Amino acid sequence: MWTPRLIEGARMKYLGIVDALEADIRSGRVAHGERLPAQRAIAETLGVDLTTVTRAFNEARRRGLVSAQAGRGTFISETQHGAPAENVHPLIDLSMNIPPQPSDADFGRLIPDMLKEILSSPTGLLHLHYQESTGAEPDRAAAARWLGARADGLTPDRIVVSAGAQCALYAICDLLLKQGDIVAAGAMTYPGLKAVAIQKGFSIAPLAMDSDGILPDAFEKACRDRNVRLLYVIPSIDNPTTATLPQERRRSLAEIARRHEVIIVEDDPYAALLPDPTPPISAFAPDITWHIATLSKCATPALRIAYVAAPSDHAARRLASVLRATMLMAPPLMSALASRWIASGMLDEITRFIRAENKARQKIAATALANLDFAADRHGHHLWLRLPGRWRASDFAEHADRAGVSIVPATAFATVAHPVEAVRISLGVAPDRDLLEEGLVLLAGLIDQPSLGIKAIV
Repeated sequence: MWTPRLIEGARMKYLGIVDALEADIRSGRVAHGERLPAQRAIAETLGVDLTTVTRAFNEARRRGLVSAQAGRGTFISETQHGAPAENVHPLIDLSMNIPPQPSDADFGRLIPDMLKEILSSPTGLLHLHYQESTGAEPDRAAAARWLGARADGLTPDRIVVSAGAQCALYAICDLLLKQGDIVAAGAMTYPGLKAVAIQKGFSIAPLAMDSDGILPDAFEKACRDRNVRLLYVIPSIDNPTTATLPQERRRSLAEIARRHEVIIVEDDPYAALLPDPTPPISAFAPDITWHIATLSKCATPALRIAYVAAPSDHAARRLASVLRATMLMAPPLMSALASRWIASGMLDEITRFIRAENKARQKIAATALANLDFAADRHGHHLWLRLPGRWRASDFAEHADRAGVSIVPATAFATVAHPVEAVRISLGVAPDRDLLEEGLVLLAGLIDQPSLGIKAIV
């Protein structure tokens, strides 16, 4: 195993580590295929911080000297000289906001085994045919049962099955809005809404937020000052701020919307992660609310299945007409798989795993970022890190990317011209907890390097 050393006189310490490793590989002191010591052990041996070693590992990978194997460690490249890696993505991705996925073999077989079971049933081949754009009746009935835990009285004829929440959001906006309309949303909101706004030509009126989410007074003022057509809100574990609207605030938003004849789109992908979810806004104003619920955050994004609870059966059919013109139908096999998971309790089991893993990862984050200012919900798989005054979010994200960690700056979510300097960090996409901890420690180390922040602002 390589004996860590550092070449003196290097421009930066992490380059001194990489140069020493490369020299030892060329001279034959370390063999191809050998495993490197753990990063923390190298840091202790050399008397440097873990951030420096992580940056060194990333640079070594860029040079083609080493390769990282998730869950096993980092190894010297098997090639004789090592080929520089072109367009290398960051080693640790904390940008994609997906839930942690079970890694055991049973979960890996779950989807193909259940698809085989569905197709081998007496009516299995029907799932290979075209279906109604609202979704097959059994799938809508399964969705109504699943969503019944959030709102009473939901019937299958009000449900539309969609190929993911983004598709549903686009279709709803296409149905309800015209060019020039105004949509009210939080000062920080889901980038997917911003993308739809660009495509459809409507504008977004930013609403002030606090630690509990959108402020009702800000919504009231926007309705008085501007002709707001629609309110878009993520009520539970908001993306990106992690705020969850209290029940009274949900009720207030619903009352304001009704008073000003504003439609509500309630995008609620994270509610299933909460063990005791607050009643949705649709429970207070079902006749003016379009409720979107996806399986992407409580199971897996691979299914591409989301459900829309429309204000009425007539509204559901109108939405289906838009979906018919765009995607035609949700994938029938995946819809049937989701229905089977709901009926068997498998969806609840997967969600419980994700919730528990999220709590474990949030605990790691709380330790790694202990001295920093961030917001998080322990049941969710992202957090909102507010940066010290010397940092701009875009500059910090760029420095993090160079060091080997990918995160998302506030500008991606902002509906205001001058957003707060913050970044969203997603905890679920890292393949294991050790890699997640390395990424978080690296980020904390970057924040503590004042010369970088000062240089970034100058």
